[in-house]
Amino acid sequence: MASRRHVRYSPLPGDDEGEYDGDREYDPRFMYTPRSFDRVPWKSIALALFLLFLGSILLFLSFFIFTGHMGGERSQAYGLLMLGILTFLPGFYETRIAYYSWRGADGYRFSSIPGY
Repeated sequence: MASRRHVRYSPLPGDDEGEYDGDREYDPRFMYTPRSFDRVPWKSIALALFLLFLGSILLFLSFFIFTGHMGGERSQAYGLLMLGILTFLPGFYETRIAYYSWRGADGYRFSSIPGY
């Protein structure tokens, strides 16, 4: 298939002529700020806190089994360690986003947390 490198393109005439905001064109797509940015997903934050605390407890239990402060086998400690990591990481991530959103840090919004 032959390529058309020598084709000259020209912009199509627009329907909205004369509607400017200073020296740039006004585009309503980029001026829209939905109310969902301001809505706090309480259920998601509660789930994140639950996962954070459950993961912390499981990690502490696996640590106590590894060090011999609690009775149990090594296989139980490895299982608790894996479950602790799997629950701690998403809980920590979403709790951190919620905290920074609450503090008003740049780049963090409650809309980054999925709602349930």
